[in-house]
Amino acid sequence: MTQIDVVGAVIVRGDTVLAARRGQTKTLPGMWEFPGGKIEKGETPKEALRREIEEELGCRIEVGERVETTSHEYEFGIVTLTTFYATLISEEPMSTEHSEIRWIRATELGTVDWAPADTPAVLRVVRNLTAVPSRPALRRGTAHHP
Repeated sequence: MTQIDVVGAVIVRGDTVLAARRGQTKTLPGMWEFPGGKIEKGETPKEALRREIEEELGCRIEVGERVETTSHEYEFGIVTLTTFYATLISEEPMSTEHSEIRWIRATELGTVDWAPADTPAVLRVVRNLTAVPSRPALRRGTAHHP
């Protein structure tokens, strides 16, 4: 079976994440994914992601930490997807290869139909972006009063 290594950008703006919908003529038509694409020979994953986002969305990103790496077997091959958090460092993204792009609130990411390879990253992003920061509990009698 063919092995396909791809990268995806989890572009975060405030409490929203950029999602891209695959065109009707593409494999997995109409499904949502994090924008990105195939890693070319000689590229690092982060280099590939910067190139793909510039080609697909016409904008530049700063690539941050890795979100998730998952493999999913489709009829056309095994896709290994590595996603990275990213931030925009240039103009607003415009879709050139997807039927639609949309900023979706982290709490609403589960409302669209994600490509199976993207689903583990979606779940991690939802957990990371919607987690309530923990505060240390105050214990009775430990505060010092003057």
